[in-house]
Amino acid sequence: MMESSIAVDLDGTLAHYTEFKGEDVIGDPVPTMQKRVMAWVKAGKKVKIFSARAGTAKGKSAIESWLKRNGFPALDVTNIKDYGMTMFFDDRAVHVEKNTGKIGK
Repeated sequence: MMESSIAVDLDGTLAHYTEFKGEDVIGDPVPTMQKRVMAWVKAGKKVKIFSARAGTAKGKSAIESWLKRNGFPALDVTNIKDYGMTMFFDDRAVHVEKNTGKIGK
């Protein structure tokens, strides 16, 4: 069985974002999400940073450097969903009720 994890989108969720300016240009941390992620890590939860930027070596490296510069521990960085993701925090997602297709609240 795959280890459970919490996925957190980077741009617009964990980092401020207005428009794409390059793979290695990442905004400042969003304080509320930064605190939330750090609390999850402290509680022993596995957190993954989820970003389209992780689709290239340069983008993934930029995210890892950004995490380190901003006081985060080494976290998994990915652009691939997996069965272990129990929650996904994202600024663009629309909640859909499971198995119904209905838009959630």
